[in-house]
Amino acid sequence: MTAAAVADLGRDFWTWRRAQMPRTADDIPRLDRPPEWVPDWSPTAVSGYRERLAALDARWRGLEVDDQPVGVQVDHRLIGSALARVAWELDRVRNWERDPGFYVDQTLGIVFDLLLEPPPFAPSRQAQLVRRMRSIPRTLEHARANLGRDLAAPFATVAARNLAEVGSQVRESVAALVGELAPQVHAALTDAAVEAVAALEAYRDWVASRIGGAVADTAVGREHFAFFLREVALCPYTPEELLAMARQEWDRAVVFEAIERNRNRDLPAPPLPADAAAQIARERADEEAVRTFYDREGILTQPESLGHYRNLPLPAYLAPLSWLGVTDDLTAPDRLDADGVSYVPEPRPDLPYFYLANARDPRAGIVHEGAHYQQLAIAYGHDNPLRRHYYDSGPNEGIAFYNEELLLQAGLFDDQPRTREVIYNFMRLRALRVEVDVKVAIGEFDLDTAGRCLEKAVPMDRATAEEEAAMFAATPGQGLTYQIGKLQILRFATDALRVQGASFHLRAFHDYLWRNGNLPIALLRWEYLGLRDDLDRIDAV
Repeated sequence: MTAAAVADLGRDFWTWRRAQMPRTADDIPRLDRPPEWVPDWSPTAVSGYRERLAALDARWRGLEVDDQPVGVQVDHRLIGSALARVAWELDRVRNWERDPGFYVDQTLGIVFDLLLEPPPFAPSRQAQLVRRMRSIPRTLEHARANLGRDLAAPFATVAARNLAEVGSQVRESVAALVGELAPQVHAALTDAAVEAVAALEAYRDWVASRIGGAVADTAVGREHFAFFLREVALCPYTPEELLAMARQEWDRAVVFEAIERNRNRDLPAPPLPADAAAQIARERADEEAVRTFYDREGILTQPESLGHYRNLPLPAYLAPLSWLGVTDDLTAPDRLDADGVSYVPEPRPDLPYFYLANARDPRAGIVHEGAHYQQLAIAYGHDNPLRRHYYDSGPNEGIAFYNEELLLQAGLFDDQPRTREVIYNFMRLRALRVEVDVKVAIGEFDLDTAGRCLEKAVPMDRATAEEEAAMFAATPGQGLTYQIGKLQILRFATDALRVQGASFHLRAFHDYLWRNGNLPIALLRWEYLGLRDDLDRIDAV
């Protein structure tokens, strides 16, 4: 009965969460929404969210699971983490009260998300586009009601800057959809966009007018940040330990990149492809080769049912809104027959940091974003619904970052030394993200300091650096997930080698990790190896 009660609670939670969860610009935590869904962040809705959270939390705390199998206890702990995330969003990080950009995500961001799946646009998706566009003015009315005395000036500055050209961007995007939508739907979307643009531009001006009187501080504070690490991420480390861990990885990445650069000092940089079509063709061949490499080297099983990760040209209707998120579609639990897609712009030397790396060698993206697609597609097929829907960037980003060096060490990039430099430079960035994330969260960095740190130390272009700094400030705990998730996975693998000894099998370990890769690593160590020391440390605080 207890196992069934845990499963029932998980089902009830995720049914509610599909509608309640705020939209974010992250490419990982995207839930399928109910067909008629639009966000509701009215004061009445927020009050209702708190009441529903309290009721679900009471049910969770009332379940006695100590005598249950480990798998049931893991699922129970998973629900506790998911409930804590809602509390974190509502009452600790409080972006709905502090960050005007939060409402850009809940308005134009939800339109952008509908544009990510490749054509054709099914009638249901066309109707959703119109519904979401029409919801924008009402959501922005709620924004004005919620953004009060705690509105943060740095967040307001970023939001106003991002909305500077919003009118032309929306009009250009809608116009480019003319051949994709039924004529009557396109006409309705065009009409809805007129009102949406007026509301967005008025909101931009309203936000800009309040920058002068807004608070300067964006930090969530050490106490709240420690709550996130302990209760949401199930991460057994303190903020200070995270900084020390990241500094060691930074040192390692800097030295190894220097060694690689010295080794390759007489080699030219890989040429850019002639155009996006050439890049897409190469990525298609490279993706097949990477999958063959996984299988041949005994690293990771490639199920016959698994789709592919493909590059496609950046659509004209998506390009004007590309600043709203990552331009990829990693599918969903109900679209397992679809390929994962990443849209690419025309290659040129002045592309932003990641786009340029992927243009020079598409495998730089395949081993990270492609790993996201594979891991999520495999996890979406899990027979446990709770593990299909739960998300956490710690394991998700940790696996993708771990995968980069896994394939580097396995020899995937032996044919392209310059790409090995890129992988080491990625390591520098991910180590530095921990410092930026933690120090912004606890108040040691402001956004300008964080952006300059990223720009100079990686190095990377200023625009990308500013974008990353703003995102990490608004979503504390996300930037550290790459590096800390990877370190937790390395420790997990080391423990598996120690515990299993001669019976350890690399492919079997990775198959388990990818299939359960939405779950915090502390829970996987407990279930796979019987080690719960990380959880004991968390519980002791």
